[in-house]
Amino acid sequence: MKILVDPQIFSQQTYGGISRYYTEIFSEIKKRKDIQVILPIYYTDNFYLKTTDLLSKNKLLTSVYDLLSFFKISTKTLRRKKTEKFLTQVCQGNNYDVFVPTYYNPYFLDLITEKPFVLTVYDMIHELFPQYFSDDPYRVTENKKKLIYKATRIIAVSHNTKKDILAIFPDLDPEKIHVIHHGSSIKIDVNTKVNLPANYILYVGSRADYKNFKLLVNAINPILKENPDLVLLAAGGGEFSEEEINFIQKLDLGKQIKQTTFEENELGHFYKNAEFFVFPSQYEGFGIPVLESMACGCPIILSDSGSFPEVAGDAGIYFDSMSEDDLRTKIKMLLDDEDMRTQFSGKGLEQVKKFDWKVAAEQCLEVYRGAIEDKKNEINNINDKL
Repeated sequence: MKILVDPQIFSQQTYGGISRYYTEIFSEIKKRKDIQVILPIYYTDNFYLKTTDLLSKNKLLTSVYDLLSFFKISTKTLRRKKTEKFLTQVCQGNNYDVFVPTYYNPYFLDLITEKPFVLTVYDMIHELFPQYFSDDPYRVTENKKKLIYKATRIIAVSHNTKKDILAIFPDLDPEKIHVIHHGSSIKIDVNTKVNLPANYILYVGSRADYKNFKLLVNAINPILKENPDLVLLAAGGGEFSEEEINFIQKLDLGKQIKQTTFEENELGHFYKNAEFFVFPSQYEGFGIPVLESMACGCPIILSDSGSFPEVAGDAGIYFDSMSEDDLRTKIKMLLDDEDMRTQFSGKGLEQVKKFDWKVAAEQCLEVYRGAIEDKKNEINNINDKL
């Protein structure tokens, strides 16, 4: 089987859950001798991809890119053109069996003509919370709908995401949608030293509206004031905006709510050394940080919405996603009970064993094979009618 992988997400993300997902899946698939993975990218800024052997080989071109980068000359336009040319050549040669888009730009539809394609849907955030995405340069809602209906098969990253797809598009055949969970990637590098607060509660990633970061700050406000040595550490997600700084300063919490960046090999230490991790988001299609936290033995407080109960199971402590009081109660409960933290740390280490990239890759392969058969049957049925 030859799988042609769309390059679009790797051009959009340097870091990010979606590009990590595809890197992990296709790194596993490529280990098989009966499968060829074709990714039309020679050079990338994507952190996950450039550490694999998934990139197409062209030593001369790679040397040119390295030289230009050394002199701080941007190669993005050149790389994009080379990738587009490479992808077009593969499609015109028709020498592949199934196409896998990595995001929702439907540009490829005219290129792949009658070839089957398998779409992965990560979440339905844009459809469920349109108020947060009024200015969307990628036209995600429009394009996703188009691809959902045209896809040969669909992979949903959780049962909750499948449920949401069918709620929004009730005329879709449920049998077309296959649920495949993510695996866990994070590792704790014992040789890496990280400067962290002595006593902190962890928040990771974006603080966009639906992520409920402001609700977390309001909930933890009195707890921080009762515990002057305790810090709420926001890891990643970019520096605090002026609005966030003003909000935190008005609460007089500037010394106890901090934002920091991290390298990928440092993140495990953030989880491992935290009192616990809080993920207050109103909705996630899956929630990779849930797996990361459990894999590092870090207890988790989660909202009771989206896919969280499906992923964390009884290893999570849940709160009403709209209630500051409930979140405050759960934070105080876990903070005051070391035995409970130890108990939920152990539960997380057991729960995360259920999520494995090798298993996910095999399940994806089955869906890809099924899509190829579906397309063959479709063509045969059309020919029979002629």
